[in-house]
Order: sequence, then structure tokens, then C-alpha cells
Amino acid sequence: MLMQILDEQNAYLILAMDELEALIRSEGSDPLYNLSRIQEDRLKAPQRLSLLCVLRETAYLDTLDFSTRSTLQRNLINLGEYSKLQLQDILNDRVALAFSYGTVSPPIVDLIAELAASEGGDARYAIELLWRAGKYADASASPRVLPEYVRKAAVSVYPVVRKDMISSLGLHEKLFLLGVARHFKQTGAAYISMGEAEDAYAVVCENYGEERRGHTQLWKYVKELSALGIIKTEPSGLGKRGKTTLISLPRVPAADLEQELSRILHVRKS
Repeated sequence: MLMQILDEQNAYLILAMDELEALIRSEGSDPLYNLSRIQEDRLKAPQRLSLLCVLRETAYLDTLDFSTRSTLQRNLINLGEYSKLQLQDILNDRVALAFSYGTVSPPIVDLIAELAASEGGDARYAIELLWRAGKYADASASPRVLPEYVRKAAVSVYPVVRKDMISSLGLHEKLFLLGVARHFKQTGAAYISMGEAEDAYAVVCENYGEERRGHTQLWKYVKELSALGIIKTEPSGLGKRGKTTLISLPRVPAADLEQELSRILHVRKS
């Protein structure tokens, strides 16, 4: 009936089937066999039906019978993960559709894209972070989506920074991290430079009566905290004078981190 209608209307159909794994799991080879072989009885007729099949794991094709598999594997295109730049394009498109102008700044889009890129270039994850961050902004009656809301969104999706991880850090790692957390909480910024982080750390050391460590030792702390996934580092890009390291706090709200570190340091001091 389908081919008859296409013939009568002199039309051509590209049938795109996303999440093909679901069809294979539930129905096996039969539907794909019928669709891929439908032209065999129409040798002199125009080829009016083409298939576009999308699946995450090509291993599912191995479960099909040989004739169906050979037809589908003639034109196989492997698509890589979304890059950070591609995720930014996707997010900017969604921002334009769903948010009032100016409520989501470029650094926020950059922060969300960075998070999603680190999770295998998952666009769905990026879009969910954007949606949840917007919900947190609504709940706070904020006119803008702030980095803190993105961090809360990341924690609500994948809570990755555990309290025992924070407790196991050395004293000056805690002090450095507290300075970073306070800076983000006070400024609402998405990134902090290494120099700004050192200044924030110096203030915390003064507050707690501790002698500050030098730049080389602090850089070791930064690398250790980055390896644990508590902070993220990247070189400064265009628009920054000179070369420096930018630090972000993508996976935990700055206010929550400050509260936990202050509690731990207070217990130690007492």
C-alpha cells in the first residue's frame, strides 16, 4: 500500500528510524528485511523508498540475519562525539528558543558545553543541564542563569563530589579550595584565573592563621584537585592578556562546597 501511494503521487520517501536498537530487540530482522528488500519486486520501477537507520552500537546489526545485515552495512557512517564547539551551537539554538534575551550569557553556554564534552559529548546531557539551570534560576527569581545554577544542575544529574573526598584532602588543599569556592560564590563568575585563585587562597590562609604555600606547591594542588574531578582547568583563550590557567568549579555548587569546607576546618580548629 505504501509503495502504491508513492507511485500514485510520484513521491519519494526517506524513512528515518532513530534508536534502531529498540526495533531490533522487539521485532528482530523481519521489519528491516521487508523494508530493505521491498524494491526486489519492483526491478523496473523507481526506487521510491530509502532507509536512514540510526543506532548507538553497530553490534546490534550482528544480531540480524545475513541478507538484512549485508544490505544495511553497504553505507555505514560512523559519527564521532559532539565537540565542545558543536555543543555550544546546539545550546545556543536552544537558548534562543527557550530563554529571554540576555538571561543566558556566553560563559554559561561555554560552561555547560564543557561539562557535556567531558561526559562523552552527550547533547542530551547538555540540554538537561541547561533546562535544570533555568529551573533553578526561576526558583530563585533570578533574571539570569548563573554558574551556581549550572553547578546545582550538574550535581542533581550526576552527584560526583562526595563529602569523604573533600575530607581526605590536605589542609592547604582545603584552604585553596575554600578560597576558590568563596570567589565563585561572591562573584558569580564561571571561571577564575590562577592568579585570582592564589589571592583568594592567601585571604583564607590569613583568616585561619596559616602560612601560605608558594606558587609551585599550589600548582600541584590544582593538578591534584583536577585529577579528582573537583575542579577543572584549561588554558586561557582569546580576550585574556598573557597566558594563564583558568579554573572552573563545574560539578558542585560553590555555596555547598564553601559550607562543607568551613565545617571541616572549624571542626579541625576546635
